[in-house]
Amino acid sequence: MTINLTERQQRIIEIVKDNDPITSKEIAKQLNLSRGALRSDLSVLTMANILEAKPRVGYFYSRDNSYLRDFDELYGQKIKEIKSAAVVVKEEASVYDTIVTLFLKDIGSLFIIDQQESLIGVVSRKDLLKITIGEGDIKKMPVSVIMTRMPNIITVKDEDTILEAAKLIVKYKIDSLPVVKIEEGSAESDQQIYRVIGRVTKTNIARVFVDFGLKI
Repeated sequence: MTINLTERQQRIIEIVKDNDPITSKEIAKQLNLSRGALRSDLSVLTMANILEAKPRVGYFYSRDNSYLRDFDELYGQKIKEIKSAAVVVKEEASVYDTIVTLFLKDIGSLFIIDQQESLIGVVSRKDLLKITIGEGDIKKMPVSVIMTRMPNIITVKDEDTILEAAKLIVKYKIDSLPVVKIEEGSAESDQQIYRVIGRVTKTNIARVFVDFGLKI
């Protein structure tokens, strides 16, 4: 998380660094501005823990705002550092076998692959629950019949960041994302292969933030 400071905010920081403690009236005087004009800038800088405000004393420069760098590192952390192992099933697998796999692995969704082991679909607990309520024979029905198909699957790569993955999960209201490595297909086919190399879930991301919170 990068905080983009304005030129005036950077100037305020320098004034406080050189003169703390210093009142807002004195800061305004040095900038040839009114105190009201500085109110929003000072609020931003105190909320960001760059400045500290003490009643009847004035503003101090915060000597410990290193946590801002920690946030940069947190949000910039790569998917490859937090991903879990993916569970995949072949497209010809039956709905019944897919349900068994999902519950044995205790996960919320499964990724479906074709004969080239390329990602072609995803199926969730909700998808499987819906089909079991119907009258079809789930032992004979292939899972490919009920899966969400490419290109309607949101994917991430190893080098994407945690923040990027979190934004996708929130935007599309999904529980997990397949982590893929894109490879070129065979000479006979011009289609790319989406090799599933992991998954990132709400739990993966929540665990990172909990661990981070325990450190600060």
